[in-house]
Amino acid sequence: MDYQDALLKQDFGTLDKLIFAHAQHRPLHPALICGPEELDYSTLDLRIGRVAASLKRDHVGKGDVVAICASTSIAYAQVFLGALRAGAAVAPLAPSSTPDVLAAMLVDSGAAIVFMDAASAATLSLARTSRALAKMPIFSIVSLDGSGSGIPLDAWLAREPVESDGIEIRPEDPFNVIYSSGTTGTPKGIVQPHGMRWTQFRRLRYAADAVTIISTPLYSNTTLVCFLPTLAAGATAVLMPKFDVPEFLRLSEYHRVTHTMLVPVQYQRLMRDPSFDDYDLSSYRVKFATSAPFAVELKQEVLTRWPGGLIELYGMTEGGGSCMLEAHRYPEKLHTVGKAMDGNDIRVIDEHGVECLTGEAGEIVGRSASMMTGYRNLPDKTREAEWVSPDGLRFIRTGDIGRFDADGFLVLIDRAKDLIISGGFNIYPSDLEAVLSTHPAVDECAVVGVASAAWGETPVAFARLRDGSDVDAVSLKAFVNDRVGRTQRLSDLLLVDTLPRSAIGKILKRDLRQRYEQQSSQTASS
Repeated sequence: MDYQDALLKQDFGTLDKLIFAHAQHRPLHPALICGPEELDYSTLDLRIGRVAASLKRDHVGKGDVVAICASTSIAYAQVFLGALRAGAAVAPLAPSSTPDVLAAMLVDSGAAIVFMDAASAATLSLARTSRALAKMPIFSIVSLDGSGSGIPLDAWLAREPVESDGIEIRPEDPFNVIYSSGTTGTPKGIVQPHGMRWTQFRRLRYAADAVTIISTPLYSNTTLVCFLPTLAAGATAVLMPKFDVPEFLRLSEYHRVTHTMLVPVQYQRLMRDPSFDDYDLSSYRVKFATSAPFAVELKQEVLTRWPGGLIELYGMTEGGGSCMLEAHRYPEKLHTVGKAMDGNDIRVIDEHGVECLTGEAGEIVGRSASMMTGYRNLPDKTREAEWVSPDGLRFIRTGDIGRFDADGFLVLIDRAKDLIISGGFNIYPSDLEAVLSTHPAVDECAVVGVASAAWGETPVAFARLRDGSDVDAVSLKAFVNDRVGRTQRLSDLLLVDTLPRSAIGKILKRDLRQRYEQQSSQTASS
């Protein structure tokens, strides 16, 4: 694909130009597949041109934001790409958001038009009855699924497409606004520029015959890091509206899938499926993992049972520094997240902002060509997220605690915000989770810090048991406390049916903390 090589050799370009080139040079190659629906590059290019023409007609273009809140579909993808062709930035919003959070994101984004499906429209209708929309600007709603939640997409679309000629896109122009509350609180709009995405396209070069299965939501940066480079390469993306283990395996075999991006909990569910080994997954070339801690034992199992390489990516939606662990090449380093990727400068600093020596633990900061412009409408939060080196370079703070080993591999210890300070001693929840997870009855677990009158904070564990296990909470708590230092001991342990997770598999520790505090308050008042 000489035309693609020529385009990607440029210091800067746009995804829109790449898709247009694919439509000219390989028009019939499958671009998107979702269930029975399939679009080739020629048809995709035509449809995103119609989206762009419709936005232009509605006076939406460069400098504006287009919001999308819906489950994954081909219509979602074509609107996302059409907005880029029109010069607008895209704000993909989580349809699982509460009414107040959805309203807050729409207000912050300032979206001129919002594309929704029935479920997200129902959530918005609840927000409209609260105070959350007091500052809501007026915007149009287009229904992606023809559910009557807004103007039907087919009725809204212009008949003739428009090309992007005449719209000058610069590297610093916003590509998308990703709302990421992580696991800690109020959503923040992370503005990612076109230059950041272009760097990813050049770095994550997929082959033109690649087939990528997309099973995480399109509003997540985890998904976009895999989905967008697939289209940049002129390859094929197979879309799953919702992750389902049997369907994932069936589609992987049927479409001869070569690539995927999964979060650790998805790998866990796949490995536990009794039919996993019955499927032919020999077409896989590489599998990616990111977004949450990936247990060493689980990595080993994936390497043993699933053909193709396994690559763990460590980084943030905000950008900065990224690490990559090629697990199939470095099986002795599975306890790490790998080395800094080419062009990435990753350092570890102490609480005073001074760089740590090799082997010393501190906060991880990173710098690269892939960095957010900042948090939308939050200049103070943007400054808090930055660290400036003594030589004046801008880094993004990760909020993670880690250290480099002697070989330059990064070892994650914990989230700085999850650190528990009890009686003046630092307690890392991951240390306690590692001990608790060694009990044969424990399926998964989490440790959080809760308020304590005696110690300031104290660690509390939540554990979900494997099917058929009958161990009690008192025994599990004793199991952990017999194996940790005196200052690390759990003050309580609760057995739960499920651990709350975000849509991409991160355990929501704030929800566990709130649950425990509510239960304690109710017990005290009864």
